[in-house]
Parts: sequence; C-alpha cells; structure tokens
Amino acid sequence: MSGHSKWASIKHKKAATDAKRGKAFTKLIREIMMAAKTGGGNVENNPRLAVAIDRAKAINMPNDNITRAIKKGTGEDGALILEHTSYEGYGPGGVAVLMDILTDNKRRTAAEIRSFFSRHNGNLGESGCVAYLFDRKGQIILKKSVTDEETLMGIVLDAGADDLQTEEDEYEVLCAPESLETVKKALEENALQIESAMVTLIPKNYVRVEGKEAEQLLKLLDELEEHDDVQNVYSNFDIPDELIEQVSQ
Repeated sequence: MSGHSKWASIKHKKAATDAKRGKAFTKLIREIMMAAKTGGGNVENNPRLAVAIDRAKAINMPNDNITRAIKKGTGEDGALILEHTSYEGYGPGGVAVLMDILTDNKRRTAAEIRSFFSRHNGNLGESGCVAYLFDRKGQIILKKSVTDEETLMGIVLDAGADDLQTEEDEYEVLCAPESLETVKKALEENALQIESAMVTLIPKNYVRVEGKEAEQLLKLLDELEEHDDVQNVYSNFDIPDELIEQVSQ
C-alpha cells in the first residue's frame, strides 16, 4: 500500500536524525546484545546478529560500541538483564499494531504502552490477537537509481527472493527470512548498494483509515516508535499519502 510505504520512507529518513541524538544507537545496541545472547557472538553462525551489525554500521556506530554490545550479550561483560517480549493491539479504525520489545522492566513498559493506546483511541490486546495478520519476511530496500527493475529482478529471483515491488524511488525485495543473507550477498556481489536489510513483518492485508482516526493512529505509532523499549512497530494501515506528509511535518 502506498500510504504504508510512505510512512516507512519517512521513518527511514527520520532514523538518520535519531542516530545523531543517540536514540537509534540505543535501540540497535539492545538488538545486538539480545542477538548475541540468543545466538552467540559469532556473526558467521548468527544471522540475526549479522543483520543487527549491518544496521549499526549503516548509521556509523563505532566498532567499539558494537564489540561491547556483543560482549554484554554473551555475558563476557556482565549479565544481560534485558528481556524480549511482544505486545499486540488495535489502533483507531481497527488497525492491527504489533510491537517488538526489549526491556529490563516488563511491568513498567506494559503500563506505558497501554497508556499510549488509551490516549490515542486504541486498545492493547492479548498475545496472538493480531500476529496472525502478518507474515515474517526478509526485506531489502534499494534506491531505484542503482539499477533497472529487470536487471534487479533477475538477480534477486536467482538468489531465492520471493518478490520485488516498486515504490516511488525505491525497490523492496522480499524473501524468506532464512534467504535474507543469500539474497543480500548476491546484491553485494553485483555492486548494488543496499539501503537496509532486515527480517520484518509484512501485513497480509491492509485497513484503510482516514480523517481523525488516521491522525490518531499516526500519533500513536510515532509515540510507540519513540519509546526506548520498543524495537520495532508493525501495522497494517493504509493512509492517504497527503495526510501522512501533513502529520509527519
């Protein structure tokens, strides 16, 4: 959906600003620590850690920060007290919202997330209430300027990708999570610059939201993404591009 893609594009640009003030660093350090904790500190054997490190390097995180985060995750530099959980709920207009959380205090985080939903006409739900509305996919974003669509299609399909979609000035490559590194490597071998590569959740269908409900939803999503404990926010909304531009200014 174009509205959803517009929001994703705005969030991607905003991440560069967040990096300057440290917020993106904080979230990615937590992700690196958790990836190292669950899968070990060897990048070759831990795809989640490899993706997290690539994202950290993309925003110029110093290698020392990355190394310390890995050691913290593996227990070499003290015990890691962060826990992973997810919250699910419904935003205005019945839009599904799912959040990845890394926190050192589940009770505090749950109370704060619940207050966001209440304030913006949404409802935090039970585990599993919206997760079935999403598919887990590997996602790679490239600028259209790197190559033409036909060339890119041939490269990614040969490497095991499922789909290639075109949105404004970007390409979106989708694949199975376990194929992400293979597809990414194929693009790198063809000297095609990648904007981002990650495992994400893609909505199976979208819910159109307009007017006041759309404004409330965008404010809710923005507050959720600003929260330090919220690593990722997924939603199945479709909102007119012009309203997204207006609310995001």
